[in-house]
Amino acid sequence: MAWQDGIRTIAVLAPLVLAMAAGPAVAAAARLETGEIATRLVPGPVKYTVLLPPGYDPKAEPYPLLLLLHGGNGDNGFLSAMAPTIEAAWAAGDLPPLVVVTPDAQRSLYMDYRDGSQKWETFIVTELLAHIRAAYRVSSDRSKTVVSGISMGGLGSLRLGFDHPEIFGGLAALEAGIEPALHYDDIKVRNSFQRSGPFFAERFGEPVDKKYWESFNPANIAIARREAILKSGLQIYFEAGDIDMFHLDEGNEFLHRVLWDHGIAHEYRLVHGADHLGRTIPARLRDGFRFLTAHVLNPLPPDTSYEAGLAMVRMMKAARGVDDAAPRPPFPPTSP
Repeated sequence: MAWQDGIRTIAVLAPLVLAMAAGPAVAAAARLETGEIATRLVPGPVKYTVLLPPGYDPKAEPYPLLLLLHGGNGDNGFLSAMAPTIEAAWAAGDLPPLVVVTPDAQRSLYMDYRDGSQKWETFIVTELLAHIRAAYRVSSDRSKTVVSGISMGGLGSLRLGFDHPEIFGGLAALEAGIEPALHYDDIKVRNSFQRSGPFFAERFGEPVDKKYWESFNPANIAIARREAILKSGLQIYFEAGDIDMFHLDEGNEFLHRVLWDHGIAHEYRLVHGADHLGRTIPARLRDGFRFLTAHVLNPLPPDTSYEAGLAMVRMMKAARGVDDAAPRPPFPPTSP
């Protein structure tokens, strides 16, 4: 179909567009390597690309690990396209030296398929992580393990982080490919036109197992896993452009409101004038890197510079019966 050809064209051009937008690479001795993992969990062997930081030392203190997930119809070559942005982030101090890995996850949505034929989530959190930790000098500590991604990779970042807060200390999801719904029947064509009926059927069953779709949806996962997420202290960052060609801003805004209503702390950005592709992507990715650095990898100490003013505000709240521990009120309805 014509629209499917258009999506494939976007997927093919996306790495080139991102690389051009990122600008020239900084002068650094970072190194790209490519490998394969034999597996029975998904169609294999699975290719992956690793970016090693300048001066990588296999005998040094274990490096943090960033799992960087590609978008729909992308592959592990996505990391090569984004290497200049990552190197620029290293040079500016936005990101500490770490090992970055991108697996070729096809158009899997990073999920275990309903029929069990492909188990991408299981593969990533078991065989892939174990392989990378054995092959490279990386930490197994969750406080040094983070996940990020763009589009389908943003969806994967949310799902992996929400499902496995015991593994990941934080996530940064850009323009995640999610729908503004908690139930399958509430998905509108406007928010799923790039995914055909057979696409859903292959992953969620024929007919679609609606309960299985709900178990895969990040908003539902956040609700179901709320206590585990809060207990772990998972650091959450996600964003979308306000003119996203796939209307992914609507799904991300919806997720923001779900997390707000359930008291799950996060940072959310609606990036003005930003689309799904183009020159805004490298800067937006670096914003995500800065979040992961400040809140997970090299967390900033508490800010006590305003303690006197805070004490006064506490007194004002106590006098008016304001309880900060009470649940946040939900957003009011946006229409009568």
